[in-house]
Amino acid sequence: MAKITRKPASRKAVPKKKAKAATAKPKAPARKSLKATKPWTPAEVREVFSRFRKANPEPKGELEHVNPFTLLVAVVLSAQATDAGVNKATRELFEVADTPQKMLDLGEERLRDYIKTIGLYRTKARNVIALSAKVLSDFGGEVPRTRAEIESLPGAGRKTANVVLNMAFGEHTMAVDTHVFRVGNRTGLAPGKTPLEVELGLEEVIPAEFMLHAHHWLILHGRYTCLARKPRCEVCLINDLCRWPEKTV
Repeated sequence: MAKITRKPASRKAVPKKKAKAATAKPKAPARKSLKATKPWTPAEVREVFSRFRKANPEPKGELEHVNPFTLLVAVVLSAQATDAGVNKATRELFEVADTPQKMLDLGEERLRDYIKTIGLYRTKARNVIALSAKVLSDFGGEVPRTRAEIESLPGAGRKTANVVLNMAFGEHTMAVDTHVFRVGNRTGLAPGKTPLEVELGLEEVIPAEFMLHAHHWLILHGRYTCLARKPRCEVCLINDLCRWPEKTV
C-alpha cells in the first residue's frame, strides 16, 4: 500500500498591526486658573459690595418662613431642590406645623403628604421629624444659636447652620450654595475647590459692614445674573471688575 503523506497545513499569515501614528494628539489648551489671576484689591471688593447694596439695600432670602424653626425646616427641605418648589410645599405645611411639637404631632406619614413634590421627600420627612424631636429634647423647643448645635440636628449641615444663623439671628455668616460657589470662583473673588474654601475666602475679603447681607447678594447675583450656562455679562453690575477670562463684555 502506498504511503500517504500529508502536507503540513499552511499557516495563514497574520497581518501585522499597524503601528500607531507617531504624532501625539494635540492637547486642549489649559484653562487659565483663577488663582493665577490678579487678586482683587480691598478697594475693588468694597466697590463690588457697595454696588450690590445700592442696587438692593435690604436683600431677602427667598425661602418663606414664619419663625426660626420654620426657616430651619425650609433650609433642610431645600437641599437639591429649588426655593420656589420648597415654598409651594411649605405654605400649607407651616399653617398646621410651625413649631417642633406641632411637627411631631403631624407625624412623618402626614408630613410626607405635604412635601411629596420635593426631591428626596421621604428622607427629608424622616429628618424633619427627628430634628423636631431633638430641638424639643435637647434645646427646650428653641432652635439653637451655635453652628455646632445646629449641625448636630438630623439633615442639617454647615450651609443650613450658616443660613439659620444669618437670617434668624443676624450673625455674619457666609452660606455657600451652588450660586455662591460659582460666583466666588468665576469672578475670582474667592476661588476654592470646596464650599468651605470659598466660604472662608469670602469671609476673609468682604468688609464687615457688608457681611450681614453678603451671602444674599451673591446668591441673587448667581441666580439671576451670573448664570451657570449663559451668564448675563452684559447686565452684570460688576462686569468691569470681574476676573472671569471668558466674560462677554
